[in-house]
Amino acid sequence: MATMVVSNTGRTPVDTLDFVKVTEVAALAASRWMGRGERDTADGAAVEAMREALSGMDIAGRIVIGEGERDEAPMLFIGEELGRGVYEVDIAVDPVEGTNLVANGLPNSIAVMAISERGGLLHAPDSYMQKLAVGPRAAPYVHIDASVADNLEAVANALERPVTDVTVVILDRPRHKELVDAVRATGARIKLISDGDVDAAIATAVEGTGIHVSMGTGGAPEGVLAAAALKCMGGGFMGRLKPRNEREAERARAMGFGDLDRVLGIDDLAMGQNIVFAATGITDGDLVRGVRFFGNNARTHSIVMHSQSGALRFVECVHRLGARPR
Repeated sequence: MATMVVSNTGRTPVDTLDFVKVTEVAALAASRWMGRGERDTADGAAVEAMREALSGMDIAGRIVIGEGERDEAPMLFIGEELGRGVYEVDIAVDPVEGTNLVANGLPNSIAVMAISERGGLLHAPDSYMQKLAVGPRAAPYVHIDASVADNLEAVANALERPVTDVTVVILDRPRHKELVDAVRATGARIKLISDGDVDAAIATAVEGTGIHVSMGTGGAPEGVLAAAALKCMGGGFMGRLKPRNEREAERARAMGFGDLDRVLGIDDLAMGQNIVFAATGITDGDLVRGVRFFGNNARTHSIVMHSQSGALRFVECVHRLGARPR
């Protein structure tokens, strides 16, 4: 059985930068629809571009987190096999993380994917997940079952700053009212976002973003993507499934989640030893800049990381575009 081989030098069949090209084409395709109010069209364009790029790679890829099951999604569905090589990998994708953000021209939408050896990424149910994400310095000192006040005090101590200088990102949802109140009671700063908690989770581990904690409840598949990135960076991530109804609970149990209250650590969500994570900005955000068009060119800004090397790279690329379509 072939296992995934990646390289930062290009001397082996699969280079980490090859995966950036996949998120770049997805971001370019989606960016054409920024602010046009057509979220499904933007997502469809990115899906098609990402699938075509993956199909041409020297991998034997299997989608474990994608656009849905076979009967729900025509492309990038869970279980779809892609690639023309022998190096077996599992792939988690979100061609447009934040479709509403693209449709409305708002910040922090990204095209994102994670790749690992087979069995290295959790096949998470399409359900909600309670999440807690922090950077490397705070990772050893927080826990999802600790109180909000205790966790934020731990983050502040780890970062050697007062809690009033800690910034917490939370999805702006009615279900988070008590969480927001608890954070405000500590004196910490809050950044409410409408969508896109993968970007926010990763930003906690990147110096200079001004984001220190991401917490709240969001999609479980996005939790796996965030955990994969944070594992590459030495950050911390914990999750717990929060099914919205009995149907989602039963589906989770059928997928092997016997104890739905179990805390899922970073190694439960991204257990692989050879993980590559890549993301490209569609709209400007805290982590990466969005696609920018000039003349007959476009500039993309991406981030790529590899768990084995520990390297974190920001990649800027200028793409020469074809003739203007009629």
